[in-house]
Amino acid sequence: MNSATPSADPIIARRGVLLVLSSPSGAGKTTLSRALLDSDGGIRLSISVTTRKPRPGEVDGKDYVFVSGENFERMRAAGDLLEWAQVFGNAYGTPRAPVEEAIARGEDVLFDIDWQGAQQLAEKMAGDLVRVFILPPSGSVLENRLRGRAQDPPEVVAKRMAEASAEISHWAEYDYVIVNADLDTSISGLKAILAAERLKRERQLGLSLFVRDLQSGL
Repeated sequence: MNSATPSADPIIARRGVLLVLSSPSGAGKTTLSRALLDSDGGIRLSISVTTRKPRPGEVDGKDYVFVSGENFERMRAAGDLLEWAQVFGNAYGTPRAPVEEAIARGEDVLFDIDWQGAQQLAEKMAGDLVRVFILPPSGSVLENRLRGRAQDPPEVVAKRMAEASAEISHWAEYDYVIVNADLDTSISGLKAILAAERLKRERQLGLSLFVRDLQSGL
């Protein structure tokens, strides 16, 4: 048996994870996304392109890339979007090249998208995809959160509430479900999901080589 002093933790090459968070508007996916990004340097946010106008505090190129309808259609027609959807009269999409390059480098990418986008990603990159659906603890809590944001007029809040049931009906298409009643508990659950998915054997591309080297030193 080799009794040499143990070396530092080995670096095993792996393929990145595409982590999708979806929820009805106001259920907390954006808050959870930001908390995960702040606490984990190994994952970055996929920046979507959108035709909607920026909300207060949003920065072009950081929160979204804001484009015209004409530019969006050119990207879609050219096949430059991994997924796209119409949501409340606005178009959203994920640029293909940055995502494919990131996961090939072993970087994880976080998506804050709806069920339509998740379905399209599943059609194209199912082996890389991990889907998490965020549910509110109740309808009244969801409505209070939407009104508390103070970013949308009452008629928009009413429309989002009307759409919530249809969006929630897609929960069973997801790999994991988090009921976001307590933020800290939800964040802990999300971190646990990501940690487990990173350790899946099929994502650790360098594992076979590592095991061979390990066995040769025994």
